[in-house]
Amino acid sequence: MDSADKQSELNNRANFATTRWSIVVSAARESSPESNAALETLCRAYWYPLYAFIRRRGYTPDDASDLTQEFFSRLLEKRCLVGVDSAKGRFRSFLLASLQNFLANEWDKARAQKRGGGAASLSIDAVSAEASYLLEPAHDLTAERIYERRWALTLLERVLQRLHNEYVQAQKGRLFEALRPTIVDPSGAAAYRDLGVEVGMGEGAVKVAVHRLRKRFRSLLLDEIAQTVASQEEIDEELLALMAAVGG
Repeated sequence: MDSADKQSELNNRANFATTRWSIVVSAARESSPESNAALETLCRAYWYPLYAFIRRRGYTPDDASDLTQEFFSRLLEKRCLVGVDSAKGRFRSFLLASLQNFLANEWDKARAQKRGGGAASLSIDAVSAEASYLLEPAHDLTAERIYERRWALTLLERVLQRLHNEYVQAQKGRLFEALRPTIVDPSGAAAYRDLGVEVGMGEGAVKVAVHRLRKRFRSLLLDEIAQTVASQEEIDEELLALMAAVGG
């Protein structure tokens, strides 16, 4: 490994030292405003995929809502973080394994102590969650596949929202909405001409704008993924998992 490679490796390690997942791991040892915020951010991103997993396991909407709430209450209190190590897996894998253990061992206790009995909780819109669940594929997707699919779609929605916010802040919200479909489909010359008419730009300028939009989308996507894995190598693996989940 030459000096440039060594420096790149050091930079990667430095970047992963401050991901949300690593901050969450530190919360198992000592709580802080930073670790609490990181954990709550991750929980908000994953609550619906976990709710969908519980529903697909056969629980009623009310029970699924209570169980999801109680699970996150315990997680936010750090009771589920004892012994956690980011080097042993991705956050989403840790979360699903923790939930499965919770469902296997804590269902009766959780039912007796509705919504954590006043413990730390995460606000969950049960009505919205069930409405979303009713739109899930009705065929034989397993609970695990539903979880993977919702993880992927939720992550993509979060990336698109971040990208939208950036364009709005730059006073380019209209441009973003016009070019948004090109993120997944770069289109052809005719489409670029039509887009140019819509946003008042030439065909060449539209091509440049689309290139920048897609490049920024990929950058934000990689950043979101990096927040929940322990190493650079796992990013490519998560990208493949994401594409498989959406494609399935």
